Formats: sequence, C-alpha cells, structure tokens
Amino acid sequence: MFSVKKIAESSSNNSSVVECIPPEYVYQNNNSNEDSVILDDEEAQNTTIPTIDFSQLISSNPADRSKAIQELGTACTDWGFFMLINHGVPESLREEVLRASQRFYDLPDEDRKQYQAGDIFSPIKCGTSFNVNVEKTFLWRDYLKCHVHPHFHAPSNPHGFSETIEAYCKKSREVIGELLKGISISLGQEEKYMHKVMNYESGFQMFVVNYYPRCPMPEQAMGLPPHSDHGVLTLLLQNELEGLQLLRNDTWISIHPLPNSFVVNTGDQMEIFTNGKYKSNIHRAVVNKNATRITIGTAHGPPLDDVVAPATELIREDNPPAYRAIKYKDYMSLQQSNELNKKTCLDYIRI
Repeated sequence: MFSVKKIAESSSNNSSVVECIPPEYVYQNNNSNEDSVILDDEEAQNTTIPTIDFSQLISSNPADRSKAIQELGTACTDWGFFMLINHGVPESLREEVLRASQRFYDLPDEDRKQYQAGDIFSPIKCGTSFNVNVEKTFLWRDYLKCHVHPHFHAPSNPHGFSETIEAYCKKSREVIGELLKGISISLGQEEKYMHKVMNYESGFQMFVVNYYPRCPMPEQAMGLPPHSDHGVLTLLLQNELEGLQLLRNDTWISIHPLPNSFVVNTGDQMEIFTNGKYKSNIHRAVVNKNATRITIGTAHGPPLDDVVAPATELIREDNPPAYRAIKYKDYMSLQQSNELNKKTCLDYIRI
C-alpha cells in the first residue's frame, strides 16, 4: 500500500465500482461520545477565532505592537491557536507552493516511491496514513515530509519544486521568528528570549504536504485523528477546501480561514517550554467527497539534539516544573512511532 490517491482515483475512474472505501479505512471513532458535539457551519462561523494582525505585531507604533502582543498572549493561553493576517508572505508564493505540491502528487508512482523507505528521521519521506506499522485503521491521507532547516532537503522533481518550497520555507521562518519575539514579550521576557531558549537559529524545521484525496464516504474516514503538534509553532496553509477542526471545551469547531491568512498552532514543545502557560491544542483533519484538499504545514522547533524542559525563568515556588526534560528528537520519535491520540505523548512526560 502506497497511496490513498491511487485508491481514490481507481474508484472514481471505474463506473462499475460502487463508491465506497476499503474496510481498513473505516475510522470507528468519528462519532464517539468522547468527541462530544460538532458545531454546524453557521455556529462555527459565528465563533470568534483569535486573529493576529502581523503588521501590527511588527509595527514601529508602540501602541499597535503592544495591542498585538497582548492579543497573541491571550490566543496562546486560551486557544493554542490563531489565524494570522497581513503576514507579508506574497499570495503568489502561497499559490505556487500549493500548485507545486499538486504537481509532486501528479508524478508517476515510481518518482515518489524512491522516498517511501526510511525511518522517521529520513530527510525526505513520502508515505500514506500516519504510521501503517502500528495503526489498526488507516487514514485517508498521503504525505510528504522534508527536513528544511538547518539543512535543506527536497525532491528534485517536479521541475522547480525544490526552489519553490525553499523560498516558501525561508519566508515561513521569518514569520515564525517575529511571532516568537511577540510571544517572548507576552511572557514578560526580552524580545529574543524564545530565540535563545530554543536555539532558533539552529532549530529544526519540517515542511509537510498533507494530501487528502476526495473520499466517497467522508463520514466514515479520517484525514488525521485528534492530535497536538510536536513542535513549538506550526504555520499552516491550505487550498480553498476546509477540513481543519479544533477541539475546544469538548466541542469540535470547523475552522473557516480568512482569505490570505495562515493558521498557527502552538505545539507540545511550547507547552513544555512555558511550563503549561501556553498549551498545545488538539485538532484533526476531516475529508470530503468533492475534491482533493491540500495543506502545507511548516513545523518549527529546537534543534533535534537539544533537551527541552520548562524554562527556568518561568518556574516559581508556586509553579514548579510540570514536565520532565526530554530530548526533542526523543519526543518526536515517541510521537511518530505510535498512533496519533490527542496529547498522550505530552502526558508521558507530565509530572
């Protein structure tokens, strides 16, 4: 098994085939009681999602910047999630990285299969589901993962793909760098505090393409199950199709991104660094029966060999360390070697 895309195309191209999904893709927990309620589209659109104006965050106007930093701190405390507008990443570059990702999945299987082998730390890895070696149910998702910092890796095909994602990842790092400055100040620290404590200049960055083909039975399948991200911050770009849902107060909220915006998730390393002040969020990806959904995630964290622990400056007598120290690489291995299941990896190191 290599590609959900191939399963989806064989179904849609063969009129004699009843449109259904193989039994191993039927996700049993879609409507489980523990997931509680799902807001309908009207309720979700009326839910006020935190929105950070990046132009205010980097403004030379002290009042504008102070306002944006306060809003950023509130979003990280209360939601672990926000939309980012006026971020300065050219719309043409955003569109091109989505087109380039589609071209990668339009390549013949042979061109993509060369990246199928390897362990979780292979610099370029292409696959399906999340971890087919341990999963009882497969996910309706293909992926490409590339390590892009501190050393850049990307497939050489299709033509121009590597150059496009390198340009995009550079802009992504610039945006995340400014967000970390704002977060540092919101924590009562100096501007470059997070850069220093997570060794950001040498930090790890991963570029991830999530490819969710049209699904004939979307109510029975799952793109990605409930989980939190392993890094510090994740910057998410998606095509025009929605599918991201956020768990808040035992309620699943469908996210309707603003035009030309990014979605930003705080990850588990952020929760560890801040000793639980800024919490990672639980989210999932659902699929649809109409068209392929593509998302581009850039995950940012400390160097893989750095040990992550609650920051000394944020520990007090009434706020003792809540997490055991762990090497970032070991934390990633813990998550990537198992099935995704909410925040079980973070619970593993919780004191």
